[in-house]
Amino acid sequence: MVISVDTELLRVLADPLRLHIVTLLARETLCTTHLVEETGARQTNLSNHLKVLREAGVVDTEPCGRFTYYRLRPEVLDSMSGQFTDLAATARANAGVKRSC
Repeated sequence: MVISVDTELLRVLADPLRLHIVTLLARETLCTTHLVEETGARQTNLSNHLKVLREAGVVDTEPCGRFTYYRLRPEVLDSMSGQFTDLAATARANAGVKRSC
């Protein structure tokens, strides 16, 4: 059985600013203005990171007048967490397995 972790999602979440955004969105749905205030990032930089998160399926958007709100999709993180849980279980189950040279 091959257990793999979604490397593209891991790459997306490995960026410190994107991880900060995800952490903020775990607490509440926020608009770009709020995220600029919370992160201190420039709006254009933040928008680029939000685009990456959207394309990876990590966040959903909700238009509200001239603002766009961002909401975290927890099921994506649940899936990734499950992949790591499966990997850890495999490691435990095979702790005594050693290939001979």
